[in-house]
Amino acid sequence: MAVANLSESRIRLFYDHGLDQDGKQVLKSKSYNAVKESATADQILATAQAIASLSSVPLFSVERNDTTDITA
Repeated sequence: MAVANLSESRIRLFYDHGLDQDGKQVLKSKSYNAVKESATADQILATAQAIASLSSVPLFSVERNDTTDITA
């Protein structure tokens, strides 16, 4: 039977940089590593909002990326 172990977790914050010349939304992102695997969605959002408050650009969204190792 295969076993899945969460090995790494990171978050990516997307910032809204307005519209380009064609009227398309411009997003830029910043990634942060070493997120505790046990962190809840509420904790991650609160942390992301605290980080974003240091920026002059508004926060658009937050993404969590988990890496899982699967072994036999």
